[in-house]
Amino acid sequence: MSSTKELVIEMLNTLGVSVERLLSEDVARIQVHKNKIVGLHLVKGLRVEAEEIENGIEANVEVEENIKIEKPIHLCFGVMPEEGIQKVKLNLRAKEGSKSMILAHCTFPNAKNVKHLMEANIVIEANAQYAYFERHVHSPFGGVEVIPYASIYVGENAEFSTEFELINGSAGKIDFNYEVKADDKSKIEMVARISGVGKDIINLNEQIELRGRESAGVIATHIAVRDYSSANVKNVLTAIGPNAKGHVDCKEIVVGNAKATAVPVVSVLNPTAHVTHEAAIGSVDAKQLITLMTRGLTEEEATEVIIQGMLSKKHKWGEIIEKFLLPD
Repeated sequence: MSSTKELVIEMLNTLGVSVERLLSEDVARIQVHKNKIVGLHLVKGLRVEAEEIENGIEANVEVEENIKIEKPIHLCFGVMPEEGIQKVKLNLRAKEGSKSMILAHCTFPNAKNVKHLMEANIVIEANAQYAYFERHVHSPFGGVEVIPYASIYVGENAEFSTEFELINGSAGKIDFNYEVKADDKSKIEMVARISGVGKDIINLNEQIELRGRESAGVIATHIAVRDYSSANVKNVLTAIGPNAKGHVDCKEIVVGNAKATAVPVVSVLNPTAHVTHEAAIGSVDAKQLITLMTRGLTEEEATEVIIQGMLSKKHKWGEIIEKFLLPD
């Protein structure tokens, strides 16, 4: 086995999924360790041009017109040592009528001083469907900074879904900035599920502009903070197009000495548009807590069950990807 192959296996083994499935011949994949492309395998209808840059990579990815890629395209970005910087510049275009899902794993299992910086420009053309499902594995030390910025355009009658989930480790510092502009009859769903512990800092700034007629968008954020961690969430949804519809849903559970803020900003700039919002911050629901404790759980155990229930909710793409990750 080559050293590169060993590194790929080491990265994939941190994910807790079927490595054989991710390395099968019918699965497209790009694997990057720090600034080295350690694995690249394409399938029909997918074009990738990637080059190594200082401390990272720059990649141009294109899903060809009317191509349906049924299995998720797997991206794996990792830094295995305790220290390092990884910059990712991603230019992605899902061409008209295409359908694709990206499963992106970012793994930093030993991090004590690691920075992961991403800058993404994404274009989803008319009648295309594109989903981006991002899962993170961090170390228990809180030594990771994740700072992504994404600018996304969703074309006429196109669909865009994205979901971020921290599946293992301490969040460290997360600072999200996503901006989406939506055309006529497009549909957008943005979901984030994050648990903070210790002194984690979680900052989310997500924005959707429903510019097109009959466009629709949802921003859903579910966060739990414990110990001395903090979460600051700003969700902005602006309805501009005729008959545009949107909803913002923010739920944050606070335990111990943690702190949380939520700023849902909803704007309607067309009299035929409609936007709603719901924000809830505080301790776990007292009735749920009592019910679980009467069944023999301690208060701490019951609190964790409630938190995990909130964080486990997945959108429609999540179930597809979960099945894909299971071994045959």
